[in-house]
Amino acid sequence: MNRKTWLFLIPFIVFLLGAVFLFKGLYSDPTKLESVMVGKEVPVFTLQDIYDLGKQHDRSILTGRPMLLNVWATWCPTCYGEHTYLKELAGQGIYIVGMNYKDERNKAIKWLAELGNPYQINLYDPDGMLGLDLGVYGAPETFFIDSKGIIRYRHVGDINPENWASTLKPIFDAMK
Repeated sequence: MNRKTWLFLIPFIVFLLGAVFLFKGLYSDPTKLESVMVGKEVPVFTLQDIYDLGKQHDRSILTGRPMLLNVWATWCPTCYGEHTYLKELAGQGIYIVGMNYKDERNKAIKWLAELGNPYQINLYDPDGMLGLDLGVYGAPETFFIDSKGIIRYRHVGDINPENWASTLKPIFDAMK
């Protein structure tokens, strides 16, 4: 090929590649982030209870029943919006463990006192170390964990009545 042909083709190829990436970005689900942890056991950890500085929890609390591990923080506006529905799910018997992520303990305790507490256990991860091991990008994120402590699904974003009914409840029910 001669130089004129290449000068014409290069911008065309760049345009096509850009269009492919744009198309992929527009039609992908932002709440569906792949996780290398799906299908694996929750990583080994030891974290304090949010209410009791002397109480330590490890991954054994994430076994024995299907449950949700909900990553939340007071600095997260979406967590605030999700909180009411999590209380509703807890009222329906869904076992939810909270993980307060990169937050201040006093603010978190005040937040739970004011808004109510949907969590049976609430872990305190101030440095985000368990979050890092889980591949957390931010809050809220929720991990679906089976009775053996295996992560079966990861949901990025809030849990609300619509996505619970259409997608998330069937995943949770399949873990029973």
